Amino acid sequence: MNKIVALVGMCGSGKSIVADYYKEKGYQSVYFGGVTLEEIKRRGLEVNEANEKLVREDLRKIHGMAAFAILKLPEIEAALKKGNVIIDGLYSWSEYKVLKEKFGEAMLVIAVFTPRLVRYERLAKRPVRPLSEEEAFGRDKAEIENSEKGGPIAEADYTLVNDGDIAALRLKLDAIDF
Repeated sequence: MNKIVALVGMCGSGKSIVADYYKEKGYQSVYFGGVTLEEIKRRGLEVNEANEKLVREDLRKIHGMAAFAILKLPEIEAALKKGNVIIDGLYSWSEYKVLKEKFGEAMLVIAVFTPRLVRYERLAKRPVRPLSEEEAFGRDKAEIENSEKGGPIAEADYTLVNDGDIAALRLKLDAIDF
């Protein structure tokens, strides 16, 4: 049976690097953040932190707190027919519950934890959509207060501490066996 690995963690924790690791191993990729970016483009808005927050929260008002899981469910199901799936960016407890109810034991969750100041430093340096420390803190606050992000982190099957370089993170990933 094919499996789903869902990644959860705060912005800048390294979820995309973990997703890339699994894509290299042949996993089909589903990027929850793509829903936000597609909607920003559809609305003709500039891609920036303020518009991303606006759209994320609008989508949740329209579709509920499980919005991203609901909107990506057909893509997840299609990908699962082709092989194992990596979900980059599980956001909310409601999304977790929808996916766990649908896929049960076939779904595992990896929480990627990185200390706040390390994340903020990485976010300031990233080439695509960099964030200032103030923007990063605002995003953290919104994700904690408005997105139910703590639940999936607390219920993760595995927690990786990503406070080193990519090679160290990949070694930790190699040690996970499921």
